[in-house]
Amino acid sequence: MDRESNSRGIENRERARDLWELGVQQLTSGHIRAAVDSFNRSLAVHPTAEGFTYRGWAISFLGRLEEAIDDCKRAIRVDPEFGNPYNDIGVYLMQMGALDQAIPWLEKAKSARRYDPKHFPFLNLGHVFMAKGDQMRALEQYVKALDIDPENEVALKAIAGMDLHVN
Repeated sequence: MDRESNSRGIENRERARDLWELGVQQLTSGHIRAAVDSFNRSLAVHPTAEGFTYRGWAISFLGRLEEAIDDCKRAIRVDPEFGNPYNDIGVYLMQMGALDQAIPWLEKAKSARRYDPKHFPFLNLGHVFMAKGDQMRALEQYVKALDIDPENEVALKAIAGMDLHVN
């Protein structure tokens, strides 16, 4: 690769990152359609796992869960070590009522090398097992989430709300 094309590649990655960061700001400010546009522009400049994952997250707020799952699968093809899309697919499947299908995706998120915050798939698996009526497996997942994030309010509230009887 010559110096000029290498320089263009770096510029494209930087421009894509800037557009992705703008999209994240827009999304967290509630400007979903503007965020989708920024993620689209970022992906047009340089496709990244983050761009696909966050575009999927944005369109999930529009109720387009199948498209969100497709974007997460694109993200995984770009970077299989990025954990967010695995967790997000699990969440979208949970939202669709496909609890059993969500489990393997959440398990993959737990072992992804590039994933932060790592407690999310444990929390989500806890929610899946609670919804399936398996309180002990849910408790196990919530405790593992607390091992990672000891003050996590979601896990603490979930455990506090359990009907645990010791015989």
